Amino acid sequence: MRAPLLIALPGNEAMTECLVRLTGAEAGTLESRDFPDGETYLRFAEPLQGRSIALVATLARPNAKIPPLLFAAAAARDLGARRIGLVAPYLCYMRQDVRFHPGEAVTSRHFASLVSSAFDWLVTMDPHLHRYHALDEIYSIPARALHAGPALAEWIAANIERPFLIGPDTESAQWVSAVASACGAPFAILSKQRLGDRDVRIASQALGIGEHTPVLLDDVISSGRTILAALSVLGPQFRRPPVVIAIHGILADDAERAFAAAGARLVTTNTIPNSAAQIDVAGLQAPVVAEFAR
Repeated sequence: MRAPLLIALPGNEAMTECLVRLTGAEAGTLESRDFPDGETYLRFAEPLQGRSIALVATLARPNAKIPPLLFAAAAARDLGARRIGLVAPYLCYMRQDVRFHPGEAVTSRHFASLVSSAFDWLVTMDPHLHRYHALDEIYSIPARALHAGPALAEWIAANIERPFLIGPDTESAQWVSAVASACGAPFAILSKQRLGDRDVRIASQALGIGEHTPVLLDDVISSGRTILAALSVLGPQFRRPPVVIAIHGILADDAERAFAAAGARLVTTNTIPNSAAQIDVAGLQAPVVAEFAR
């Protein structure tokens, strides 16, 4: 049986190269371009008949990416692929997990249905599982949610002197405490009140950081409002410049410049390509991708 074929959607070439190297898979090529009317042209360069393949596509800023992704999966199926997987280091449409107001779309469930109908398996990193305990509550295909905590802890231990970890809210307590334990650092969890999509309030509290380096952790930094609010409130306690670390760096609304203006160093994993992506998580994904893609 031939090795699995890993194929990058546009912008995912670096992660795909890492996964190919770590899994022993082969790299495939998907030609993609837009017609003048904005529709997508797709063509697989390699024959897919009987092959197990995986499309690699991180899904930050997803609306322009979803139609080509679903078309690519459908084309692969039509061309005879034996199994079709999705490696989505960042998985979109997980936040709307309940109908908060009458008439709202519960997009997490709707998107899960689309993906489950197009793919045979899914591997992702740290999805926003707030009201869901696991992905299989909404995905009907094998879906594995991996955790970046070990990579964060290793990077912190190797790069930050005397770290003191800070989680932004009670939702972060479990994973922040696990990262702190793994790198032997003290930690604290803040109290957050969300007032709107871009408006949060962080309660002031004495953390006793002393000469430690403050390291603020978050799973997703989109606009960065939560961490910026924390920096504003807690900044007077810091004796050393703070470091902000996120698993997923969407970095909307000029977030990078805002963190620089606040005197903070920004670091993310490479689930979403960006200039702050210094923590590699390909090694965490590779064993599961190899297992699923057989």
